[in-house]
Amino acid sequence: MARPKTSHEKPQVTNSFAQMELDKAEKQFEEFNDQIQSMTMDRMSAAPKEERPEPEVSQKQIAKSNDIYLKPANTIFPSPNPKTHVTETFNEKFREKYNFAKEYVNFIAENVELNGETIEIWTRPYGGLPAEFWKVPVNKPVWGPRYLAEAIKARSYHRLMMGNPYATEQSGMGTIYNTITVDKTIQRLDAQPVTKRKSIFMGAQSF
Repeated sequence: MARPKTSHEKPQVTNSFAQMELDKAEKQFEEFNDQIQSMTMDRMSAAPKEERPEPEVSQKQIAKSNDIYLKPANTIFPSPNPKTHVTETFNEKFREKYNFAKEYVNFIAENVELNGETIEIWTRPYGGLPAEFWKVPVNKPVWGPRYLAEAIKARSYHRLMMGNPYATEQSGMGTIYNTITVDKTIQRLDAQPVTKRKSIFMGAQSF
């Protein structure tokens, strides 16, 4: 009795031309996969950000808004390692940076992909600190730690596209294109400072 073929086995065809096309498609897929694997974070970070308008909140609305100070909805403290029974502690080398990161700043959060939906997000800026779960209202001024605003602003993804606009060849398997590139960096969530004070968020050039 013939051994059933597993999902990992290469399919076989009887027609020699079809087999050639199948081998060619497999080679193209492997090259495509190699391109994806070879993409570095530097190349992805260099992709231009998609231009989009800032949240439409007037200075009059800001002036009339009540101060909303955010606190974690849930906190999970570090647990001992099950093998060593040692609990990770905060590295005091980062104390100054952490003191800066935990300062409360005034910002407006935006849920770009789910407009109007409250942002739910976990933060843990440094090892040895508790993980915190936040529920952040959107499209209104709020106060929260700088590391929370930074975590929201960091939520983006990269869109990949074929690098060349023309087809390199036609085959029985369809049109095969050349190399891929990172087209844009797209914000999934965003946070903008209410004021223009310097260094509202770490690493944000516009603040």
